Amino acid sequence: MPEFDCDVLIVGGGPTGVTLALIAARHGASVIVCEREAEIYPLPRAAHVDHEVMRIFQSVGAADAIAATSRTTMHYDFLTASGEILLRFEGSDRVGPGGWPSANMIHQPSVERVLRGELERTPQAELRSEWRFTALHQEAGGVSATFETPNGQRTLRSRWLVGADGTRSPVRAAAGIELDDLQFDEPWLVIDTIVHDFDRLPPVNLQICDPARPTTCVLMGEGRHRWEFMMLPGETAEQIMDDAFVAALLKPWNVDGAVSLERKAVYRFNARVAKDWRKGQVLLAGDAAHQTPPFAGQGMCAGIRDAANLGWKLGMIARGAADDALLDSYQVEREPHVRATIALAVMMGQTVCITDPVAAEARNQQMLAARAAGQSPDGAVEFPPLATGCMLGGTAGAGSYFPQFMAAEGERIDDALGEQAWLIGTITPGIAAPAGVSLVSLDAAPLAPWRKAAAQWLTERGAEAVLVRPDRYVFGTGDAASLLSAWAQR
Repeated sequence: MPEFDCDVLIVGGGPTGVTLALIAARHGASVIVCEREAEIYPLPRAAHVDHEVMRIFQSVGAADAIAATSRTTMHYDFLTASGEILLRFEGSDRVGPGGWPSANMIHQPSVERVLRGELERTPQAELRSEWRFTALHQEAGGVSATFETPNGQRTLRSRWLVGADGTRSPVRAAAGIELDDLQFDEPWLVIDTIVHDFDRLPPVNLQICDPARPTTCVLMGEGRHRWEFMMLPGETAEQIMDDAFVAALLKPWNVDGAVSLERKAVYRFNARVAKDWRKGQVLLAGDAAHQTPPFAGQGMCAGIRDAANLGWKLGMIARGAADDALLDSYQVEREPHVRATIALAVMMGQTVCITDPVAAEARNQQMLAARAAGQSPDGAVEFPPLATGCMLGGTAGAGSYFPQFMAAEGERIDDALGEQAWLIGTITPGIAAPAGVSLVSLDAAPLAPWRKAAAQWLTERGAEAVLVRPDRYVFGTGDAASLLSAWAQR
């Protein structure tokens, strides 16, 4: 194949594509991002990212600026039409294992501006706007992709092509990848508003499980607030988006004068997963690979997690530190996690979207009784560890998420130890680390503010050392020499 224009060609310049570009470039790959639009889409879409995604943004230098435009809230409530609590997810404003608040309510255009600003400062990556993908052709060791651009048709050649191009994904279609439909399809009206008086709005996120009209009410960043109203049988998009209809929907919230309308749109909330996330040198990420209903707030989060999982692997392969087979771990690691979060979102959606009054009353009585008996699944949302893939199976903690320890002064361990893989623990003198792995002895000065927390983590697992991957999932535990040997073999 002729000389490559880049190692990684990403189709789609949204949050997933740009984050992937930033991570892959930081780990050694050259990257081009091609986006069909001229500018960032100016209206809100995603409304939430969690602590782990904020940690990923931290890894590319974007977290502080994103946090400055975000809001937090204490909890996420599912209520009956009369206001009784059916389900409450606590701790949304508390710092999660990723070292940031568990729930961060965002304004997506603001997030994208920050990420693109970081991309402009990254020498190994570039963004090409108004480049519309039209076709691809795979050859041994690479991909040719064709684009329509302001200057006519252009072709780029890369070692890998990643489709981060949304739910309709022309890349997925061109690669012949099918979707597994998980049978959730509900139309909802989404109303985004600019807030003028926060005191007149709910301070927490709400799901109103009212059979007359299931409704979502959530905070957003940058002075916004969102309502979502389920469409009822017989209603049309034209009817429900009429200004008078929207005003009638908002009237019970008593927000006239407190907010002004910014956007109204009808969305179909779906649950789908691509059957293949890799086909030769073509990969999928974000909405191109999976789509989830919004009830768990994990749509954008899942795409950013894809970027974190895939980016360091592409970088290592590009710089010759790993074999192309490392990419086989991408789908086996990410798909079970995605399916678990989609299942949670579908469960939430099925709880909310009951419109039969008799069934809704039965739901209410069952959930209220469970909560009264202390059997309700209240608390913070937890996600499963990696079950297989690039890890040392059979060792304590392998596949789990390694926490970002915080010092008393608020310093985060990631900022001190850097973006590479870490081997933390008891390290015998003379052990040498391969490129891309930082050796961090428990008695090393850089670890001092977090030494107690790291030592406790190891003690709880009966381990001398832990090898933490660049995406901050645990490769494995054991003695340092064995961990480095196993890492090299993987």
